[in-house]
Amino acid sequence: MTSIGLFGADGRMGRAIAESAVARGDVLIGGKDPAVFVDFTAPEALETNLATAVSVGRPIVIGTTGLGAEHHRKIDEAARQIPVLQAANMSLGVAMLAHLVRDAAARLGPDWDIEIVEMHHRHKVDAPSGTALLLGEAAARGRGVALDEVADRGRDGITGARQKGDIGFAVLRGGSVAGDHQVIFAGEGERIELGHRAESRLIFAQGALQAALWLVGKPAGRYRMADVLGLG
Repeated sequence: MTSIGLFGADGRMGRAIAESAVARGDVLIGGKDPAVFVDFTAPEALETNLATAVSVGRPIVIGTTGLGAEHHRKIDEAARQIPVLQAANMSLGVAMLAHLVRDAAARLGPDWDIEIVEMHHRHKVDAPSGTALLLGEAAARGRGVALDEVADRGRDGITGARQKGDIGFAVLRGGSVAGDHQVIFAGEGERIELGHRAESRLIFAQGALQAALWLVGKPAGRYRMADVLGLG
């Protein structure tokens, strides 16, 4: 039985993780000396949660979204002392999708336009989603470019023709959608569409628990969900 310290236990994801833990039977949420921490809180709580994990020398899985450059700098600092796995999306399916997107972008080249479409529930406050940006990063890595240099995150009015090499984002919000993501590779006369649909938040909880168990015993460093799947 592996004990997990859960930051954000009262939130929607925290409750889903607790539910998934009961279903698994091999992990225990809580305990005085957890083997690993899981953080699903808010960006402003990240530094404190990292400090807690570092102070006791325990790994931490970070699923909090909406992180900025300063947050990632803090994660890098912590990862010099403890194992840290941070992902905008804890789904194993999304990790596989990102791997496929990177490979497709590398093989197809810049003649194929890339567009990323995402939809989430009406209560989501950040856009594009962390997962959409993760997929954009995967596509950019496949092409050997920086996403910030090629991202087109908003079109309105007379925008002119699409710039070759851009990676476009479209955002939809409504209802109770847990998370839909589609990456479209559009060539002359043909399209390739790679996508993922989350039907329940439980898939993120299940992925977070699997990541936490995988992280126990790893050396200090920064890890990704792709590492859990052995994708490199």
